[in-house]
Amino acid sequence: MDNKQVNTKKTNVRYFILAMIFIVTTFNYVDRATLSIAAPSMRKELGFDAVTMGMAFSAFGWAYTGMQIPGGWVLDRYGARVVYGAGLLLWSVFTFMQGFVGYFASAFAMLFGLRFLMGIAESPAFPANSRLTVMWFPTNERGLATSVFQSAQYFALAVFTPLMTWTVHSWSWHYIFFWTGGVGIILGFYWLKYVREPKNHKGVNQAELDYIQAGGGLANLGDTKSEIKWSDVRTLISNRMMVGIYIGQFCLTTITWFFLTWFPTYLIEAKGMSILKVGLVAAIPAIAGCFGGMLGGIWSDWLLKRGHSLTIARKTPIISGLLFTSSIVMANYVSSEIIVIAVMSLAFFAKGIGNLGWCIVGDTSPKEVMGVSGGIFNFCGNIASIVTPIAIGYILKATGSFDGALIYVGVVGLVGAMSYLFIVGDVKRLELGGTAATAKPEDTAV
Repeated sequence: MDNKQVNTKKTNVRYFILAMIFIVTTFNYVDRATLSIAAPSMRKELGFDAVTMGMAFSAFGWAYTGMQIPGGWVLDRYGARVVYGAGLLLWSVFTFMQGFVGYFASAFAMLFGLRFLMGIAESPAFPANSRLTVMWFPTNERGLATSVFQSAQYFALAVFTPLMTWTVHSWSWHYIFFWTGGVGIILGFYWLKYVREPKNHKGVNQAELDYIQAGGGLANLGDTKSEIKWSDVRTLISNRMMVGIYIGQFCLTTITWFFLTWFPTYLIEAKGMSILKVGLVAAIPAIAGCFGGMLGGIWSDWLLKRGHSLTIARKTPIISGLLFTSSIVMANYVSSEIIVIAVMSLAFFAKGIGNLGWCIVGDTSPKEVMGVSGGIFNFCGNIASIVTPIAIGYILKATGSFDGALIYVGVVGLVGAMSYLFIVGDVKRLELGGTAATAKPEDTAV
């Protein structure tokens, strides 16, 4: 008899899946951050000015952002396990190859090209994270599940920034690409072997499947092929609630890309820190962001379990977080290194609290086009991955100071809070007919 039918005690395979998502997302962000750690040494060795470095930083963003909707379509058609696993293998290979760019006469073109290809390979990652958490977790656990995989970005910076700066200091910038790329390749094979959708996973029993579905999870969604219509895309991009969410995510992602690109250079050039000191100091805001991310998810699920609406439970942490990210501007008015890091930590902590956009996408997206919806959301959010490094590069070239850059990041955070306050409205699952549905079981307090 089927093991799923015999067992009555609920299994907890969903936590293993969440752990895998967390680990893979950690290396997703480690690979993104490698260039920011290598940048100060690369600029000296390869002769890149601020604008050239900003363009190199943005290469990933051009491809990653442009491929979000096609990546979401591929995800809906072929499923999270295969698409995510193949993407992990490819982006790890491209990361590994970046260690060789200094040996080419056209170093910038080679670096730009590899970062661009890396962006293409990573494009389905976060839509896949969202799809898997919607499939594996009921609504009243989804805030925490989302915050766990979102906190991987802070964990990556906190744990691996000191390791990568030590690697640069002890050997050279080339080796951080070799190590991170190599680990990612091994991880990709492990993902393909052990990760499955709920209904096809050998370890899950019927009790856990029933628990997921009763709580609003889409355990039966499966990694099946889905036909996507352009009318579905029009429904998503013309809905006021979704547009407000898209704007908010662009604003939230702006501070992420400041930390992923220019933050180490800011500490070295504006604050005069050594590369080893930066490795330790830059980890502190990331740790704060990790705690903020976990707190935001716990806070959201707690509000939901206390009987508050999905709208209140999701929007309250997001709006609060976006408002307080603007505190980053205070770093312009202090000189103490300790206070500067405290300000940066507060801003990143607040960003972590507000980092529930993927949870809202899981709550609001039509189940038939979960991947495409996530792709559109991530496309809009990651326009910031293009705009932020280039804008800051031009601000630096024009003013010779990071003051304007921090003002830019702070103002964008305020814009995001206003979007959630005045545009998003009620949080409900969207029907493909074009209207937000009345509250369904997964939309109500549990």
